Amino acid sequence: MLVLGIETTCDETAAAVVERHDDGRATILSNVVLSQIAEHAAFGGVVPEIAARAHVEALDLIIATAMAEAGRDFGALDGVAAAAGPGLIGGVIVGLITAKAIALVHEKPLIAVNHLEAHALTARLTDGTPFPYCLFLASGGHTQIVAVRGVGDYVRLGTTRDDAIGEAFDKTAKLLGLGYPGGQRVEQEAARGNPSRFILPRPMLGRQDADFSFSGLKTALRLEAEKIAPLTDQDVADLCASFQLAVVETVVDRLRRGLKVFRQRFGAPAALVAAGGVAANQAIRDALLNLASQDQVALVVPPPSLCTDNAAMIAWAGAERLGHGLCDALDTSPRARWPLDQVGKPLPTDAGTAGVSPAIACPPAGRAGGRDARGPGEPADSVSPNTARSVVA
Repeated sequence: MLVLGIETTCDETAAAVVERHDDGRATILSNVVLSQIAEHAAFGGVVPEIAARAHVEALDLIIATAMAEAGRDFGALDGVAAAAGPGLIGGVIVGLITAKAIALVHEKPLIAVNHLEAHALTARLTDGTPFPYCLFLASGGHTQIVAVRGVGDYVRLGTTRDDAIGEAFDKTAKLLGLGYPGGQRVEQEAARGNPSRFILPRPMLGRQDADFSFSGLKTALRLEAEKIAPLTDQDVADLCASFQLAVVETVVDRLRRGLKVFRQRFGAPAALVAAGGVAANQAIRDALLNLASQDQVALVVPPPSLCTDNAAMIAWAGAERLGHGLCDALDTSPRARWPLDQVGKPLPTDAGTAGVSPAIACPPAGRAGGRDARGPGEPADSVSPNTARSVVA
């Protein structure tokens, strides 16, 4: 099964071609990502209008590049997948309309992918992780602990009550004058700082729920910075190191609770999975590895290039859904907000249910080129090595 994926929900314009083999392995044939960092750096964050216009200008070339690197033409595809939300609505519209055009012209199924579901299923792309598993989804816009029980079957166990973890990193960077993108800058500064110099709070520590909160931590950091202003370079590094340590210890505590809730409700997880751009932070990855070892659960963290926004995860999520006989109508609408628990499941009774993604049952993907004889309900269970290519503006 060969699927083209398109990602335009924020400030990366991306296209990828992923092949799902008869035995369930996955191969990324191409994964092209065009970053818009240069366009947004002067503003200290993503400007939605600029992002949408940049997607319009770049997407056709990015798709052509992805198809050329994959060595395939549109006629060989079994489906076209695009991130239909959640995200900046202008960018979502650009990617979804482009996918609709390709699907219509070449008579291929359209799969409108939830961007969060794509992150949730990346562990199956890279490691063939079986269901159910516990997902820590951490990005600029989302911080959640989710029980991933199957394609389209997600139960949120914990979420942030205010800022997302990536947003907290970005605002910290802005406060300290580090520029954009903030998360990477804070991590770099933290590497040369003293994490014990400033005593910062660990929000929600020890609570019985599995929720997060980061607004108070940001406020505490600002107050510490104001006490010693003007800041030296070492002050900035020490503040970053203290902030990052507070985040790491908070994440470990919240995840330990999340895993306990998972076991109480669903039994032992097949793995603890981390996804989203924040999962690329090495200090967080190291802490997750230690937590998983202590908790005796396997840890799956995709490579950094597949943690941040990319189109390979969109293509794979499309292949997973198409493999279960699900596709979407050409009048499917883009969505700025789209919670995971509103994603359609591969069950006939869920199609068309109020509040659920309007996924429709479609015939199994054709055997163009003799690629896939899998039945619509048979899940993938293993993967082959894959690579990702990034193009930075």
